[in-house]
Amino acid sequence: MRRYMPLAVIALLTFVRADPALSASPRLNVVVIASDDLNNSLGTYGHPLVRSPNIDKLASRGVRFDRVYCQFPLCNPSRSSFLTGLRPDRTTVLDNERRFRAKVPNVVTLPQLFRKNGYFAARVGKLYHYGVPNQIGTSGLDDPASWDLVVNPRGRDKDDEDKIVSIKPGNGFGATLSWLAAEGTDEEQTDGKSATEAIRLLESHQEHPFFLAVGFYRPHTPYVAPKKYFDLYPLDRITLPKEPAGDRDDIPKPALTVSPPDYGMTETQKRQAIQAYFASITFMDAQVGRVLDALDRLGLADRTVVVFLSDHGYLLGEHGLWQKQSLFEESARVPLIVAAPGKKAVGKGSKRLVELIDVYPTVAELAGLSTPGDLDGRSVVPLLDTPDLPWKEAAYTQVRRGSADNSFAGRAVRTERYRYIEWDEGRRGVELYDHDADPHEYHNLARDPGLTVTISELKALFAR
Repeated sequence: MRRYMPLAVIALLTFVRADPALSASPRLNVVVIASDDLNNSLGTYGHPLVRSPNIDKLASRGVRFDRVYCQFPLCNPSRSSFLTGLRPDRTTVLDNERRFRAKVPNVVTLPQLFRKNGYFAARVGKLYHYGVPNQIGTSGLDDPASWDLVVNPRGRDKDDEDKIVSIKPGNGFGATLSWLAAEGTDEEQTDGKSATEAIRLLESHQEHPFFLAVGFYRPHTPYVAPKKYFDLYPLDRITLPKEPAGDRDDIPKPALTVSPPDYGMTETQKRQAIQAYFASITFMDAQVGRVLDALDRLGLADRTVVVFLSDHGYLLGEHGLWQKQSLFEESARVPLIVAAPGKKAVGKGSKRLVELIDVYPTVAELAGLSTPGDLDGRSVVPLLDTPDLPWKEAAYTQVRRGSADNSFAGRAVRTERYRYIEWDEGRRGVELYDHDADPHEYHNLARDPGLTVTISELKALFAR
């Protein structure tokens, strides 16, 4: 574990820097909780098997957004985007290596905005990108200007890596389906340590306005969680996607990132991978619960905005695909819950289109802070009172394919009814899915002559 500066020193500096005018009236605190590689497999989103009681409880206190889309389904591009409020084309972060300040050196990030307004801003765990599991315990591609203090926990999951099961032994864990039903307690795991450190920060800084970001590592592969969480999901209860015959026949090649389908896994291996992913979700949920319980115990819940989100979704065998970097619904769609004191729509869901870049202006508005004028997102604060207000026409997600010197884009536009995708501006394939009739995106309608006008209208949305 590494800290940039002792807590006591940070508290003093924060107190000195704070604007007296801003300190004269109580201000809302902010806790942003980010889960890594989490799709919408949560109880509050209607999953029939996954247990997520603490995230579900948070949703009962705020608004659950049902149609939220990341801007790039890969960790670094997505996190750089929503923490700056800028789309990936503006940050130029399209991989897991580039730093956003190389292109936008003077951008004011979301936590940095709070620092500039007298808040104590701290990070525990992964907010900006670093590789999991290799860079656990480090700061990775962190942005020092964003924080007063960082904590980089390292748990026994790092020490137990020789016990991890992988479908490709010896090929690393960060991009390979890998798992471990671990011995020991929650608190020994990296996410358990993250929750413990977050609680300590809440206890130490409850008297002054704070922006606390807590980045949990699970369910990112390797799916490591104490064995008791695996026991909640017997293999015979795990269901696998049942794709129609010929499902992949009408899908453009750039969309098929896994070949052979399902990496050639057996049914048992697929069930084991999903079991481990679900176990990691429930373990992560338990750590979220510890942080939320601390807010209640310390009397902070009524003056703290809590945001829960993931950086992107995750495929679990749909279309024979796994993990991320896909423009299908399961990869592009993410969970987002916002619980804010004084808002009317408690325990409601909103089906309006929302993007992760909307988080920055939303949180800033809830805290009463003015945002930079060039943000790409739109505050969803009105939806916290009236979830069904008319809203965005479209949400956008993109990926890159090919080598560094010969790459091309895949771009998706999502409306409330359709998803339209172009690969290399249509030169390498087009996809169209009608979610009213085909929510699993099994039938590519891009060649349907009766939908020419619809395709033209959707295509035009890319220019807006």
